[in-house]
Amino acid sequence: MAELDEAAKQFEATMSGFSDEAGVAARASAEPQAMYVERAAQCPVVENPNGTITLLRMEDILTVNRSHDVEQASKYLGSNRKAIPLGLDGPEHTKYRRLLDPVFTARRVAPLEPNIRELANELIDSFIDDGGANVNLRWCQPLPSTIFISILGLPLEDLDSFMRFKNMTLGIGMPRDASPDELMELRNDAVVWLQAYFNDSLDRREASGDPGDDMIGWLLTTEVDGDRLTRENILDILGLLMIAGLDTVAASLACMLSYFARHPDDRARVVADPAMWPDVVEELMRFESPVTDGGRIALVDLELPSGAKVPSGTTMNVSWSAANLDPDYFSDPLSVDFARKPNPHIAFASGFHRCLGSHLARMELRVALEAFHRRIPDYRIEDGVELEYSGNPRTPLNLPLVWR
Repeated sequence: MAELDEAAKQFEATMSGFSDEAGVAARASAEPQAMYVERAAQCPVVENPNGTITLLRMEDILTVNRSHDVEQASKYLGSNRKAIPLGLDGPEHTKYRRLLDPVFTARRVAPLEPNIRELANELIDSFIDDGGANVNLRWCQPLPSTIFISILGLPLEDLDSFMRFKNMTLGIGMPRDASPDELMELRNDAVVWLQAYFNDSLDRREASGDPGDDMIGWLLTTEVDGDRLTRENILDILGLLMIAGLDTVAASLACMLSYFARHPDDRARVVADPAMWPDVVEELMRFESPVTDGGRIALVDLELPSGAKVPSGTTMNVSWSAANLDPDYFSDPLSVDFARKPNPHIAFASGFHRCLGSHLARMELRVALEAFHRRIPDYRIEDGVELEYSGNPRTPLNLPLVWR
């Protein structure tokens, strides 16, 4: 699959800005923030050995994300064709965002709040009496995944299979020294499995004459510029939605619980005043930046606000993590301030490719975290455990908490 080979090259290129020993160690730790601030202060645009560059300052990144002379680098996430809408740029991207944006507005996702609260509590019921649990596996992972596959109209008994797809696509669980070829083979296998799964589901819906009263049914019947979506269009939308829906909120939940486990005074303040949760979510999205990096490609020669000149064709690793700690935009950026106003973080990216599901993510995080802390207000990381984080998305690979 030539397209997936190109996808692997693009993915590896955008990660290269922190591939040195100190960068890898910091990103694997619970507290990488000082590393980002130090590197941005030393050099806002880093030239990497493979010919890519890494952007570390907010103004440069905002400029790149607003430019029509830049395209998305990681185009094939969840598919062997350009993912929709992530892998598209220009008018084609705008066309599909006009289709999908209304589905994920704050008003459209608000009715899901009771379901999220109920599921959060059901999952907590399964382990609260144990006095401890690996909450990443028992709560953070299954909660948003279950909600999302319900939105799509998929059977809940297939959740484990979808989680395997997500882990294969992102290389989760692979040794840190896994080769690009090994990661590429996993991604190929994941795409083949997912497309076969959805082709079977779509075939059955079409044969029955009942597309279904869910998101997949809507994709089968909606139109773009007067035309129905093709089967390939639907597969390329679903592949991307599965990755986004199954991983980013789960990673964010785990990062936030890890923060509170290590900062009990902050946790106690929020437990005492649950009205703080919306601002807490915003500040921890800024500080933790669970989605750490994105990728862009310059289509013309660019000059950035920092003065850096970027030749046409250059792949740029844009660091959301570093931008969200930029002292020009955030006073005392290494301090967590739940009263921070304004808070112009770009944890959901920015510009044309800003996260499609940001309203759903914010609501899930707020509702789920409030439910968890109503039931388990006091907890800590199990003695003797040193947390290790994945790269991008950033999440503690294991999060054993105890509350007795």
